[in-house]
Amino acid sequence: MADLSGIVKAYDVRGLYPEQLDDRLAELFGAAFVEVTEAEAIVIGHDMRPSSPGLAASFARGAVSRGADATIIGLCSTDQLYFASGDMGLPGAMFTASHNPAQYNGIKLCRAGAAPVGQDTGLGEIRAKVEAWLSTQPASPSPSSPSPTPGTITERDTLSEYAAYLLSLVDLSEIRPLKVVVDAGNGMGGHTVPTVFAGLPLDLVPMYFELDGTFPNHEANPLDPKNLVDLQARVVAEGADLGLAFDGDADRCFVVDERGRGVSPSAITALVAARELAKHPGGTIIHNLITSWSVPEVVKEHGGTAVRTRVGHSFIKQEMARTGAVFGGEHSAHYYFREFWNADTGMLAALHVLAALGGQPGPLSDLVASYDRYAGSGEINSTVDDQMARTAAVREAFATREGVTTDDLDGLTVTAKDWWFNLRPSNTEPLLRLNVEARDTPLMTKIRDEALTLIRTPPTP
Repeated sequence: MADLSGIVKAYDVRGLYPEQLDDRLAELFGAAFVEVTEAEAIVIGHDMRPSSPGLAASFARGAVSRGADATIIGLCSTDQLYFASGDMGLPGAMFTASHNPAQYNGIKLCRAGAAPVGQDTGLGEIRAKVEAWLSTQPASPSPSSPSPTPGTITERDTLSEYAAYLLSLVDLSEIRPLKVVVDAGNGMGGHTVPTVFAGLPLDLVPMYFELDGTFPNHEANPLDPKNLVDLQARVVAEGADLGLAFDGDADRCFVVDERGRGVSPSAITALVAARELAKHPGGTIIHNLITSWSVPEVVKEHGGTAVRTRVGHSFIKQEMARTGAVFGGEHSAHYYFREFWNADTGMLAALHVLAALGGQPGPLSDLVASYDRYAGSGEINSTVDDQMARTAAVREAFATREGVTTDDLDGLTVTAKDWWFNLRPSNTEPLLRLNVEARDTPLMTKIRDEALTLIRTPPTP
């Protein structure tokens, strides 16, 4: 039997070389997706990677072979696909490898209304069907038992509707003129930003807006500091008010202040949370356990309820739905909105930042200072030979200290009065991911270095 365990994981299908994710496999996934979701119609989008249009078309063929109608919206950001899924009330498929390098591609799937497809909510069943078809029909171009009445394939452009909907959620009518540099990283931000920002009092300085899935300038992964260097320099050179960087499929947005310094996604989470609580007094805000202490503090100060959850798209969306939360944020710059079907959209978060900055006279650095209260290490990856053993060594060294508590919600979190850290294993690589925060930089550095020494010291034979 074909093993797709390395292909389908968590909530999406990605991390695939072209020889693994080909047209035939995409067609099988399209058929399986329709069978599992029992959809009568679906919506499909794709990014600018060279293989994406063909894969999307193959997925559509598989879907219509099962009797579903397929609407292809073509080039789009992932949050534009979520908009289409929510607005049209249809399950959706987005062909993208997000921020991953050029040789990768994959699929992000959602149910109608942009609801997540998780391992326990359909993804495992989809994978099982595809594996079975590959095992029993290795030479067949498509799965057996097609529908006697195939569906239809139509095309539709949703970009203008997507832009109008986002702009209806944030009041930008009174903002002062702002100069903003946007680095699209040759990804889908170059497609969506011109339409969304059109008509706003913005002096837009575009960087790498040409859609190019080979990423000739830098990887479209703003989480890696080296990919922000060009934007930071350009903001300073232009005397801009801020900079925005989008990842490859433009569902995440990173912010740079007027000095060229990166603004923590936790600070953006806190800022947007305060704005959403002003609209929805007493609301619930979701944050993952890697976000700064600042986030629950700001939520409490603004009369909201903060709910801490595991890292990851599917966990955040589940908690959003369960609690009726108005907003959720992650340290990785994923931002989720109840008004956006609980889905993540970096563009809507960017509009909130523009509204907040443009609604007062000061610079962005001053605006976010009250939301950025602690010293953080950022995420530090370490390659280890035994994730469990190294984690146990860290737990043993810290857990016995006075005033220290631990929990295992997602990896190991160790908390003291003036600092905390989280240590999580990667699900796909032999890595441990460390995040440390403390009340000041010297203390953060001390705890970080202690933890890294334990993580990276080989066990005694």
